Amino acid sequence: MTTTFLLVRHAAHDKIGNFLAGRTADVPLGPAGREQAERLGARLAGENIGTIYSSPRKRTQETAAAIAAALEIPAVETADALDEVDFGTWSGKTFEVLNTDPHWHQWNSIRSLVRAPGGETMLEVQSRVIALVETLGRQESDGKVVLVSHADVIKALVCHVLGLSADAWPRFEIAPASISTIVAGDWGAKIVALNENVS
Repeated sequence: MTTTFLLVRHAAHDKIGNFLAGRTADVPLGPAGREQAERLGARLAGENIGTIYSSPRKRTQETAAAIAAALEIPAVETADALDEVDFGTWSGKTFEVLNTDPHWHQWNSIRSLVRAPGGETMLEVQSRVIALVETLGRQESDGKVVLVSHADVIKALVCHVLGLSADAWPRFEIAPASISTIVAGDWGAKIVALNENVS
């Protein structure tokens, strides 16, 4: 009894790489991102997927909706466990501003120990996404499930499956509109594809 999880990072918004979107409300996909989302749908159309779950953020919801349309799945389930990291007071700030903050540098050096100001630790993020995968694994056994989320959330789950510290996040890439695949069962879990880029 195994469940295949296709971990999809949302497609690109117009200001990706310029500011920390975090949980900032209503950051939609840009034109390039909408094209990426359509390509994701085309790529996943032959996968016999049963269910799609998405973070509540607009950029993930729009990505998930494009996949659902291509797969003719009538609805996307929203899962708070897939939500972006709660970056607290950092959300919405430009990286230029963040790079002047010593706490930001500390966070990026030892995420396993440092809490975002007014937000989460990466171990809390990891705990919530692991719990969701465990729950869905029991519900969706022998099926394929799409989880549309954010780079750091996907990285936290991948680190767990690989037995790496949450501090190993810079060692691999999770690009916008990428797919990483995990197969999980009573025997454990393994990565079968990482950062498949369809953009």
